[in-house]
Amino acid sequence: MSTPNTNQLTITRPDDWHLHLRDGAALEAVVADTARQFARAIIMPNLRPPVTTTEQALAYRGRILEALRKAGGNPGAFTPLMTLYLTDNTSAEEIFRAHESGQVYAVKLYPAGATTNSDAGVTDLLGKCAKALEALEKCGMPLLVHGEVTDPAIDVFDREAIFVERVMKPLRRAFPALKVVFEHITTKEGAEYVRDAEGPIAATITPQHMLYNRNAIFQGGVRPHFYCLPILKRETHRLALVEAATSGSPRFFLGTDSAPHARGLKEHACGCAGCYTALHAMELYATAFEAAGKLDKLEGFASFHGPDFYGLPRNTGTLTLLRETYQVPDELEFGNTTLVPLAAGEALAWRAKV
Repeated sequence: MSTPNTNQLTITRPDDWHLHLRDGAALEAVVADTARQFARAIIMPNLRPPVTTTEQALAYRGRILEALRKAGGNPGAFTPLMTLYLTDNTSAEEIFRAHESGQVYAVKLYPAGATTNSDAGVTDLLGKCAKALEALEKCGMPLLVHGEVTDPAIDVFDREAIFVERVMKPLRRAFPALKVVFEHITTKEGAEYVRDAEGPIAATITPQHMLYNRNAIFQGGVRPHFYCLPILKRETHRLALVEAATSGSPRFFLGTDSAPHARGLKEHACGCAGCYTALHAMELYATAFEAAGKLDKLEGFASFHGPDFYGLPRNTGTLTLLRETYQVPDELEFGNTTLVPLAAGEALAWRAKV
């Protein structure tokens, strides 16, 4: 990494370890945004229908690269890292098949009903998925966890902290060698658990959870483009996430959870959850790290900790961030409609040179 100065910062080319690309026209509209800044990305499997088999994952990978070509990007410069969607019926054989493909890098746990397109998710992790978890542990493939309980009696702001106690701790006791990524953590409890837990565990942190607390959703009225799941939390939790991300600990790394939704589906009576950040992810992260006085820690978080945890080589290229005003667009083309990026209309102090 170049020495941080007032003008620019050059880091090893980063990766995004949590990304939603959708499919069809939506995929074609957004895939080039990620490929401009990131060399690789872990692709979420919660399509409709979900990506539950190796065959489906490989077919989806092909569609991603073809969409990038159509969008004018270079498919040879971007690698989609595929995942499977864990269900109550996922077999050990399917896990081994995915691992042997060389193109599927993880399996994603969505508790049923937790977030977008999660209705096919898991209803009883240890009771119904033990064989699949054993296979993952044996293969060394990570389990990516959406860490929220879905018990309707639990307040939405408490679901991650309760998940640590009800699900994560029993999971780690049952499968202590299983690699686990606690995705898009949002709480002090989540950050402290990952920091202190034994065994191979890590967490991704999004730019929105580093930059905003839950007040952002309600300033001047309901602001649906700040609504995501897990939902933004109190300032105490935001500060804990910033501390974790900027600590230099290899257990924390970049995962945008960039999730494109059409403007009309966000600005809706029952709006979709998700923030679109793929366009300007590194500008957002640089803003958060600079605010914390920790620009020197950005490269580890963005470029080193993720591949090290997954057992993949670090990238060899670089990405340069310039200290120039970047005006976030008010909206972007999205198939035959539009989408609104996070921080639309705001001016950021950093611009990625791509």
